[in-house]
Amino acid sequence: MLIFHNHAAEILVLLFLIITFLQSGVDKLTDWKGNVDFISEHFKNSPLKNMVPLLLLTVLIIEVAAGFLMLIGVYYILAEDSSSIAKIGLEFAAITLLMLLIGQRLAKDYAGAMSLAVYFILTILGLYLLN
Repeated sequence: MLIFHNHAAEILVLLFLIITFLQSGVDKLTDWKGNVDFISEHFKNSPLKNMVPLLLLTVLIIEVAAGFLMLIGVYYILAEDSSSIAKIGLEFAAITLLMLLIGQRLAKDYAGAMSLAVYFILTILGLYLLN
């Protein structure tokens, strides 16, 4: 467990984001119609209104990939003291958050866009800690 002590902050940031991204992916998969309906309503007055299912699928794929890469990355940090896979997962997470930010801004949901900043800061902190 010495490695956990040497990488506690990095692992805790990764675990927080793993939970966030994988839960979000599972929610989209288990309630696809509900998510499409909700987001379609959210974007009804934006340029994205006709592309919601495709964009939601894109976000789903990248966020689940981010979650799994970070999960595998935690294993590699603990087993081999290697952070390269975790970094890739965090980069996918940052890209996902930027995509969500663009959507929130286009939908003029400025409060929603602002709430993404917390996740983005934590993601960047994770990248900083792993470098």
